[in-house]
Amino acid sequence: MQSNVVDLRAKLAEKMAGEIALSGNPGETIKKWRKSFEVSQIDLANAIEVSPSVVSDYESGRRKSPGTTIISKIVEALLDIDEKAGSHKIRAYESMLSYANPDVVLDIHEYRSPVTLEKFAGAIEAEHISGNMDRSINGYTIIDSINAIIQLSSEEFYRLYGWSTERALIFCNVSTGRSPMVALRVSSLKPAAVVLHGLEASKIDPVAKKIASVETFPLIASRMDIDSMISILKGLK
Repeated sequence: MQSNVVDLRAKLAEKMAGEIALSGNPGETIKKWRKSFEVSQIDLANAIEVSPSVVSDYESGRRKSPGTTIISKIVEALLDIDEKAGSHKIRAYESMLSYANPDVVLDIHEYRSPVTLEKFAGAIEAEHISGNMDRSINGYTIIDSINAIIQLSSEEFYRLYGWSTERALIFCNVSTGRSPMVALRVSSLKPAAVVLHGLEASKIDPVAKKIASVETFPLIASRMDIDSMISILKGLK
């Protein structure tokens, strides 16, 4: 492995192990990382030499929280699997760490454990516009819509997803919501949910609503002050 990948792997392993160990729900956090690496329960079980039911029991909470030895085995197994496949996820983490354009990204945050979308929407006093809210998210990104459209290349746009596409993209500085939704329509990556900030439901462009329906991700709207929103969302568990 090249030295930069080795360094990235070490940083990522520390982050993953720390999140799992400190999580209020370690099983859910293990599941989050496994899905982020696109590894099946069977493949993970084979890598750590246990039955798939053991992995399932850890993730569901049926088995007591794993100790540091098991957590380390799980983390190293996920990283080994990615390495053998070309280190794509490890390198994606590098992109997440290196990207920080304050003109575009007002805040980006990863949750230690998945947060239900209903809880997320309630915290920011959001109005449900369309889509199924029965899902969870792993984080969020708050984006200046105009600057994102003007400044970002297609590759940089993908970095708005942070580590996982299972996140809410919150678009600020929108007039009708059409432009960011069109950008998402042509993107190969889709978020778990979209929040249009500063708009009432009646002000959202019908095309934006139609795109959300076609792409099958929930669309919600919030008028909460941005600074208050960031403060609340960072503390959400």
